[in-house]
Amino acid sequence: MKIYSKEDLNNYPLSLTYDDVSLIPLEISQVKTRSEISTKSHFLGFDLSVPIIASPMDTVTGIEMAKELNNLGCVGIVNRFDSSLNELFKNGKAQEGITAVSVSLTAEEKLISKTAESNLIICIDTANANNAFVLKKCEEIKSKYNVKVIVGNIAHGSTLKQLVNAGADAVRIGIGGGSVCTTSVQTGIGIGQVSSIIDTYFEKLNQKLDIKLIADGGIKSPGDVAKALACGADVVMLGRMLAGTKETPGEVIKYNDQLWKKYRGSASFGVKMKNEFIEGEETLVPYKGAVKNVVNGISDGLRSTMSYLNCNSLEDLNQLNNYAVLSTSSYLERLPRK
Repeated sequence: MKIYSKEDLNNYPLSLTYDDVSLIPLEISQVKTRSEISTKSHFLGFDLSVPIIASPMDTVTGIEMAKELNNLGCVGIVNRFDSSLNELFKNGKAQEGITAVSVSLTAEEKLISKTAESNLIICIDTANANNAFVLKKCEEIKSKYNVKVIVGNIAHGSTLKQLVNAGADAVRIGIGGGSVCTTSVQTGIGIGQVSSIIDTYFEKLNQKLDIKLIADGGIKSPGDVAKALACGADVVMLGRMLAGTKETPGEVIKYNDQLWKKYRGSASFGVKMKNEFIEGEETLVPYKGAVKNVVNGISDGLRSTMSYLNCNSLEDLNQLNNYAVLSTSSYLERLPRK
């Protein structure tokens, strides 16, 4: 069996995603217990306990979710689709415990000004960062305010330098990989997440660019979180894994004797509420209880991964260079059976 390096995967003839690859321990681990391992990182001025960012979706991140994630040492980007932003600034300044706010290309200057003055991260929330108007918006914000800006999304590293030149501090990587995103089906755009992350990682490395990489989409498990970080991402953005928790916006629904909450894509009809081109779906996900339990599960899984791989820090994991490419049968063999 061939053991692949990041460079090998970057040159692989097919587009790869998380289910196509596996991490391989090739040395004796010196880690005695998972508790020795640090999952701490520094992201755009914030110290994170776990490298998790909640997606700015209206069924994932409102004020309550953002505050609770801040308490847990993560980041929640408050969505721009409901009344959350108005509530956030209703007293003239941002509520305590909020670190990130999403804005559209047409966001009012007043909102951007308040966000910058409160030292919050601004996320220009668009589906395509490879757009002159996104770059212009980023340049305008950075020229006026001393604030960190996230842009997104990209599927390849070819335009990364242009994003950095426009002032972007972080970029969301992934087009069409979200579980309620139909962009790839509707447009034919996008490549596998592993290939997207690694290509962008090498572009950052080769051009010595100062920008944080956010793996956004397609993550289903703590193992996928570990793979994204090993492939070069600095943090992961989660939607479905956090959906259905107590802190997400929306009511708990009882259906067929089970509890559920809504989950929908940012380009779904339920968000747009008008008949224009739809690139997202709406569904129900099982109610999961407190988001703290989800975050702790991801943290425990990530620490286990790192103990297998003799990694004491996320920096160690980020430098991993041992991968297997899985056949379909090899992938299926690894799934639990009842």
